[in-house]
Amino acid sequence: MSSVSRLTLALEAGDLTLPEAGRIAVFAPRGETDLSALPKERVQVITGRKPEFDGFAVRGFDCAVEAQGRYAAALVIVPRAKAQARALVAAACAVSEGLVIVDGAKTDGVDSILKAVRGRVPVWGPVNKAHGKLFWFEAGPQFTDWAVAETQEVAGGFVTAPGVFSADGIDPASRLLGDHLPEKLGAVVADLGAGWGYLSTRVLERERVERVHLVEADHAALECAKQNVSDPRAAFHWADATTWRAPEPVDTVVMNPPFHTGRAADPDLGRAFIAQAAGMLKQKGQLWMVANRHLPYETALSERFGEVSEVAGDNRFKVLRATRPIRKHR
Repeated sequence: MSSVSRLTLALEAGDLTLPEAGRIAVFAPRGETDLSALPKERVQVITGRKPEFDGFAVRGFDCAVEAQGRYAAALVIVPRAKAQARALVAAACAVSEGLVIVDGAKTDGVDSILKAVRGRVPVWGPVNKAHGKLFWFEAGPQFTDWAVAETQEVAGGFVTAPGVFSADGIDPASRLLGDHLPEKLGAVVADLGAGWGYLSTRVLERERVERVHLVEADHAALECAKQNVSDPRAAFHWADATTWRAPEPVDTVVMNPPFHTGRAADPDLGRAFIAQAAGMLKQKGQLWMVANRHLPYETALSERFGEVSEVAGDNRFKVLRATRPIRKHR
């Protein structure tokens, strides 16, 4: 059951009352989150995820990458990363003049957040439903220590941010791919799901590369990439790699595609990346990707490319190269 179901239950029971006026901030909703219980004209969705940003905008919601001013109330959808969840609670407390409402699944750690909040302030609720909980409390200064630095430096001098992929250091799969990229990549390269820019830094070690398009759906990760990749040959695109259209034909695509939706493995994400890569590459272009050993991408690659091979790997990861993209009618 979605978060709005718990929210609706609390509102209909009269346990939770929204302020009659003023904006309501909604932090980090999922794409499937139903916000219909809230007055749309007063809601501002705050998310750095491009698919969610565009999805809620299409549904008529005001959207922003970060909070703008003060709000009458705030709703936080608990993410998987504990530090990020606490940071969102702190951010909501900093901008709300009334209630902070917190909703999340047990698998995303809502019980831990509830216990920690209860240790500091009085809490109302919780509403328990569908393996999740919703609770609320009065905003205050008690959670300022939960705020985290916007960025942090990791090994290699790279800058990352809490909640982004591989925030604690270089992802070993990306490193493996970077170590096996050929010297000749062509003039134009696209890094799909570029994250905070590690693979692009490896690509830009090659003097003959004229331009690298970094495509990333996570705004925070892309902002880190802009700090990590200062080379003027880099072009940054806040976009969903599964729908992005390259502004020019591409010689090489590199990628370490995501493969999770929530906690469930979802190889369809990688397949969508593969389809996009095939569509943007020149006829003599090449795709270089890395994936977890167990993910069955070879079939999808064979459907989109004339030649597919495993170039390197170990018991955890495999580096795949695909050439001769097959054009398919859209």
